[in-house]
Amino acid sequence: EVQLVESGGGTVQPGGTLRLSCTGSGFIFSNYDMSWVRQAPGKGPEYISAISGNSGSIYYADSVKGRFTISRRNTENTLYLRMSSLEFDDTGLYYCVRRPLGGGPWEYDYRGPGTQVTVSA
Repeated sequence: EVQLVESGGGTVQPGGTLRLSCTGSGFIFSNYDMSWVRQAPGKGPEYISAISGNSGSIYYADSVKGRFTISRRNTENTLYLRMSSLEFDDTGLYYCVRRPLGGGPWEYDYRGPGTQVTVSA
């Protein structure tokens, strides 16, 4: 059974830093491109970052470029998102998704339940 579980969310002040983790199980983690998606209150989901299976290709949305860093450790089946210089607009539910083999860049077949990030003074 494929499972994705996120951790590392919390409440942080503007300008602060958090690191999210997503651990996968039930599949060969290194074979799959992975992404982080966030959903702010009252808004639709936003793909904010993606990384290929071998970390050779990385994408960032303009809204997080220069502030967030995606990485992965395939030996530990774990995906990371380091978030710095956090802003109020970064508040939302963050979840990791798995892109299906041969799927398009915005497709996913599995997602985790998510971890809440709240930026508050």
